[in-house]
Amino acid sequence: MRNSSEIVPSGHATPLVVNDLVKTYGSHAVVNGISFSVDRGEVFGLLGPNGAGKTTTVEILTGMRSASAGTVQVLGVDPATADRAWRDRVGVVFQDGTDHGDWRVGELVAQFARGYSKPLEPLDVLEAVSLADCVRTRVDRLSGGQRRRLDVALGIVGRPDVLFLDEPTTGLDPEARRSLWELIQRLAQRGTTILLTTHYLDEASHLADRLCVLKAGEVLEISTPAELGRRHAAAVISWRGAGGPESVRTDDAAVTLKQLESKLGGPLPDLQIHRPSLEDRYLAVIGEDR
Repeated sequence: MRNSSEIVPSGHATPLVVNDLVKTYGSHAVVNGISFSVDRGEVFGLLGPNGAGKTTTVEILTGMRSASAGTVQVLGVDPATADRAWRDRVGVVFQDGTDHGDWRVGELVAQFARGYSKPLEPLDVLEAVSLADCVRTRVDRLSGGQRRRLDVALGIVGRPDVLFLDEPTTGLDPEARRSLWELIQRLAQRGTTILLTTHYLDEASHLADRLCVLKAGEVLEISTPAELGRRHAAAVISWRGAGGPESVRTDDAAVTLKQLESKLGGPLPDLQIHRPSLEDRYLAVIGEDR
């Protein structure tokens, strides 16, 4: 294990590296040999159905669980044996937030800030998550969406170099979700490495530089949102032929359209091209085509 002076400094090396990670319970592999890496300032999204292994992976990367096999390096350190200096540089927003009902919002964020060496100003953090008007409000009087935004505030107040967000926008209204998206983008632009799990494909498309699709603990594909599942889901070209509606499925709509126009002697009447959405392509990747 590296000591605190050996932790990879900001801007150097690859902040997050996973090689052949395995987590088993008895004979059942919840995570089964997954590998990926995440660069500085990158938003890396983990997608997958329930039971895919996303939350277990996050728990191992944050030192909450130990791996059964494989290696994990976050900021150059194995999280399972990391010290306080490492935790000073890592932020976590778990899927299930912690209950701090007896605290007032401002006091709680300020208390968390004291645990870090280079924290953000608590009032600035509350402003960023749209809770500035709740400074003196008890946590148990917050709405579900406000509590979720407080979870995010506690995760970022330490100014983390690496931030783990496990379903961060669950329960938020559309306006709050958009505000949080903007915050995540600002953090990434400033160099924070972010690993995000989400069930919202619009969120994944909007935020992630790359996506990793898991199913049954295995990686099915790692790609950009634009390219994910291209080989699994075809576009459909449809037009009005001499005998009625016609259509063809294709992996390359542009090439196929040129071939059809050449064959039929000109532009196709009532032409329509349906390109698969990210949802279509994601479902194709996990084998649940509609």
